Amino acid sequence: MKKNTTWQNRAAQTLKECRHASYAMSQLNSRVKAQLLNEVARELMKQKRTILIENAKDLAEAKKHGLSPAMMDRLTLNSRRISDMAQGVRAVAGLGDPVGRITSRWRRPNGLVISRITVPIGVILIIYESRPNVTVECASLCLKSGNVVLLRGGREAFYSNKILAQIFQKVLKRRRLPQACVSFVSTTDRKAVDFLLKRDQDIHLVIPRGGEALIRKVARTSRIPVIKHYQGICHVYIDRRADLKKAGNIVFNAKMQRPGVCNAMETLLVHRKIAPQFLPTIGKRLIESGCELRADAASRRYLPGAKAAKGSDYGHEYLDKILAVKTVPGLHEALEHIRRYGSGHTDAIVTRDKNAAEIFKKEVDSSSVMVNASTRFSDGFQYGFGAEIGISTDKIHARGPMGLEGLTSYKYLVEGSGQIRTS
Repeated sequence: MKKNTTWQNRAAQTLKECRHASYAMSQLNSRVKAQLLNEVARELMKQKRTILIENAKDLAEAKKHGLSPAMMDRLTLNSRRISDMAQGVRAVAGLGDPVGRITSRWRRPNGLVISRITVPIGVILIIYESRPNVTVECASLCLKSGNVVLLRGGREAFYSNKILAQIFQKVLKRRRLPQACVSFVSTTDRKAVDFLLKRDQDIHLVIPRGGEALIRKVARTSRIPVIKHYQGICHVYIDRRADLKKAGNIVFNAKMQRPGVCNAMETLLVHRKIAPQFLPTIGKRLIESGCELRADAASRRYLPGAKAAKGSDYGHEYLDKILAVKTVPGLHEALEHIRRYGSGHTDAIVTRDKNAAEIFKKEVDSSSVMVNASTRFSDGFQYGFGAEIGISTDKIHARGPMGLEGLTSYKYLVEGSGQIRTS
């Protein structure tokens, strides 16, 4: 009991510091925020060796606990990945400031001038697993948008996350800004998450990043608004009028470039008219690259070596070199399949038929809809956001890859000349 009281007291003190830091952070101008982030980028490069030493501690522990190859890959840092993180910070520094923008202004008949102005959200709790680069992406985006970030990474990346957070804090201290602007939850006790998720007076938004089990637990437990996506069940539909060479490259990229991420394709839908030409070629290419295919009977006619798909194979997020395949009579059936099994993350059509593309764009209700492009582009950096705080399949406040704009709210400014209300 005494142990719990100790970390609870420490967490309560951290939240108090976050609240105070939130005011200071919201007042920073664009120039200071850009300078701060560029200095962080330089410090990341200077501290490469230290970062790699701390990451090696995490990797050694992860190996002992038998983490999967996909999780090990997410956890691993190297010189190039650290350089990429620093470049990402510089990219965020160079973006326009999302705070203080007048998004709308109008004058009422009584002479009042009303403006809607973007403002920071406040204190944002990020709960995430495995990937240390999330620490840097989230801290950078929160600082740029005038928010305070409270980072709670997984125990498997504890040392990596801690040193990366400390680099931000070092730069904040050097610039005489509250180090709590980037706060790190220093306990790996899982009870700490439950404690934080009940602090709705101190934390304004929660963003969980990780597996479905983590996200569902956070959404179920939290008293604080949560931005989330549960699964990335992404589809690619190859239409009868697709360019088959482009289609093959898109399918291969969507599945195989990084199978363990949420925007990787999990189900391939193929129009029955082009299945005889398309499936043998792409099937051979996928299987030779180590991808297991689980296909319906119509598709298996053209996919030697494919396993028979079960009903549960559709609508499943594999995050691995496994792909569900189905041949469909046409666009309508593809749309029905996506509506039934999709998760609202990212879905794509490959076609030269403009009418089919327009129907697909209109009827697929996912946070990102691709036409003749890989689902792997569903990513904040690829969208030009500099980095992303996460991906949302919700429809309220933010949807799809979240960048700086998704980290702001707004307030109304009403300017008058003595007006009073009489009715």
